[in-house]
Amino acid sequence: MKYTCLTVSLALMTSAIAAQEAVPNERFASCMKTLRASATSKGVPAASFDRLTNGLTPDLSVLEFLDYQPEFQTPIWDYLASLVDDERVADGLEMRAKWADTLALASERYQVDPATIIAVWGVESNYGRNFGKRPLLTSLGTLSCFGRRQAYFSGEFLSTLKILDAGDIAPENLVGSWAGAFGHTQFMPSTFLRLAVDGDGDGKRDLMGSVPDALASTANFLHQGGWREGQPWGYEVVLPASFDTSVSGRRDKRPLSYWTGRGLRRADGQPIAASDAAAGLLLPAGPKGPAFLVFRNFDVIYGYNAAESYALAIAHLADRIKGGKPFATPWPTDDAGLSRLERRELQTLLAARGYPIGEIDGMIGAKSREAIKAEQQRLRMAADGRPGQKLLTSLRSDPPGK
Repeated sequence: MKYTCLTVSLALMTSAIAAQEAVPNERFASCMKTLRASATSKGVPAASFDRLTNGLTPDLSVLEFLDYQPEFQTPIWDYLASLVDDERVADGLEMRAKWADTLALASERYQVDPATIIAVWGVESNYGRNFGKRPLLTSLGTLSCFGRRQAYFSGEFLSTLKILDAGDIAPENLVGSWAGAFGHTQFMPSTFLRLAVDGDGDGKRDLMGSVPDALASTANFLHQGGWREGQPWGYEVVLPASFDTSVSGRRDKRPLSYWTGRGLRRADGQPIAASDAAAGLLLPAGPKGPAFLVFRNFDVIYGYNAAESYALAIAHLADRIKGGKPFATPWPTDDAGLSRLERRELQTLLAARGYPIGEIDGMIGAKSREAIKAEQQRLRMAADGRPGQKLLTSLRSDPPGK
């Protein structure tokens, strides 16, 4: 009798699990039928829809990323420390030299300086090293049918089908981020349809396999966004004591004479040029951190990915590639962020203590964060899983087995 009851219980559990798994699959299939009905009006033939979505199943793991964006949730000193480090600057200089002719053509055609084009490439995919590995149709199909912003992702899903139907990129090659950005400079599918260009003259727009296509498309994106050739994105400034920060804000642009009249000065010692150009005051970490006057070109970069920290990373990397220096004013923290070289060192020290870090790649994933939390607890630090200078310094001076 016991075995019979156990068998029945296992059967019921198996049936319940199968039913739970069937619900999202059934919902996904119903959603695909709805999308198919509207595909033709969006320029996707029914036969192409069927061919490209045959066998497609949802990947619900992408829903975990919907409410997490590092541009908004990571302290800016951590965000910029890994995106604008000596390693990425050196790689940018190498890529600028390697692709000089391609950049010259794109710069001349679209009136955008090569360093800014290269900086977008560096931040978006680390110069083509990190495209993302998720099949776009799977991710965007899932996001079209589950979670929030389904209408937005449905549009991107249908745009992806149009790209594949046109033959610019092979379906098996179209992988990217969880949200659907893809290629060397991480275009969303709808952005690709509007702004991607053929940079190498082969008749296709391939942001996955063609660096010239990606760089030219990025230059076109910035150009169409209103990039003003020969004008800066902005520059770091120093605020006078007791400055009224209520006038700050990227959108609240005022004449430069307004800012000089209130005692702002450039951090590099150069004079603020007399000009009718309007600038906003950006304080990404409050009045005690680095401050910037930002112009129209900063807004254009912001349009690539609507986050001020992201735009600042692109702008600063471009300046560093041009030979500029790090920010003069330190971030208002006693525990600064780590460069990618330092993150790899931290992972190496954690692995030496027996933690299952996996690949030492400078990417602080779930395993690295769990190890960091454990060491923070051991060292009586706040166990928040954050990789900072204090933890790295402590582990350097505390070898395993000491």
